[in-house]
Amino acid sequence: MSGLSASTTISTTSQSDSARGLLRGLAGVVMFALSIPMTRLAGGSAAVPQLDPVFVAMGRAVVAGVLSIVYFAATGARRPRGGEWRLLALTAAGVAFGWPLLSGLAVRHVDAVHAAVVSGVLPLATAVIAALALRQRPSMGFWACALAGLALVIAFAAWRGAGGLEMADGLLLGAVVSASAGYVSGARLSQGMTAEQVICWVLVLSLPLTVPLAVITRPTASVAPSAWLGFTYVSLFSMWIGFFAWYRGLALGGTLRVSQVQVLQPFLSMLFAVPLLGERLDAMTVAFAAAVLAVVWWGKRQPVH
Repeated sequence: MSGLSASTTISTTSQSDSARGLLRGLAGVVMFALSIPMTRLAGGSAAVPQLDPVFVAMGRAVVAGVLSIVYFAATGARRPRGGEWRLLALTAAGVAFGWPLLSGLAVRHVDAVHAAVVSGVLPLATAVIAALALRQRPSMGFWACALAGLALVIAFAAWRGAGGLEMADGLLLGAVVSASAGYVSGARLSQGMTAEQVICWVLVLSLPLTVPLAVITRPTASVAPSAWLGFTYVSLFSMWIGFFAWYRGLALGGTLRVSQVQVLQPFLSMLFAVPLLGERLDAMTVAFAAAVLAVVWWGKRQPVH
């Protein structure tokens, strides 16, 4: 009887952890989904510029880096060692510099809805880079989905660009590759330290570069209060708290299950852009986004050996 009770307790605990993991993972996705609209709000458009995109990218890393120092002082953390330094540098290049800088420059020239659709292939790009970095052998179905996702994004960008690709589309694809590479190296680091420590070390070690760049590009004229609101959000949530929720969700609920909710991110970004930025959705954009989501979802289900 006691064995049955213990088994029931373990099962209940496992289900509880799984549910909490999904909720935290979803919270992280919602925070990340707001990143593109809030970055656009902070930097403005080419016609009505606000904060310099370089300041937004570097300044948010500075704020999160200072918070990470406070976190280390409160909780303690071991110093990186050996090959972890190289992986931390790769992760920083992707998530602290590449993604925020390239995406911030891009959304100066295309709206947040456009950026959300193009960046929708991020989960699939991460899987591709992981397969290459870990020397895995993805199935033909996986590669077919990867190529289909890229083709959809290029077709969408060409359609929105009246038959041609814009420089902003190249920046967005570069941002996707940067973030994917950063996610993969960060995941490898998480095997030896907690995920929270990974992002905090990335931000702290980036400070010698992010601080001077943020100072050089700091605003010298007044900007709209909404721009500072967007900057505050991407500093606190996109660059810091969102990673805590996302990584904790993966740990509690399981990476395979919880990571599936990330396919919702581009749709959420599009929905947030409508009330926040006054952008509008058309049927063709929604159709492209749905197609990208379907390809990403199916690609994540293909075997990788």
